[in-house]
Amino acid sequence: MKLLLTLLSLIVFCSAIIPSQEDELAKSIERGKMVYSENCITCHMGTGEGVTATFPPLAKSDYLMQTPENAIKAVKFGLIGKIKVNAVDYDNMMPNPGLGNDEIADVMNYIMNSWGNSSGKKMITEKMVEDVKEKK
Repeated sequence: MKLLLTLLSLIVFCSAIIPSQEDELAKSIERGKMVYSENCITCHMGTGEGVTATFPPLAKSDYLMQTPENAIKAVKFGLIGKIKVNAVDYDNMMPNPGLGNDEIADVMNYIMNSWGNSSGKKMITEKMVEDVKEKK
């Protein structure tokens, strides 16, 4: 009985001091909201709807949700050339916003969990962003 009580106490203690991924995702989303409002909102709008045929939507975006690595690459290095988002062609330039890997992870988590998007609680990490390389 003592062993069971000790194990239960340990589990409760560990769960109280070790943040869950859900807590980390929530914190990342909050930080990402700030990054978005400082860097992305002008083109992609406050609702993530973008401007049709000029700036692609992030809200309910097939491009973003089906190919998050490409979206990370666009934020990390900028984007020039044609892309198709929700069956609409876009051929504009997105400059490199000069964000750090941590800021890119945060803004991606915000975007992927806003405006009808859902990452299914999967979190983009700084390491994942770091691993995305620019193809020459």
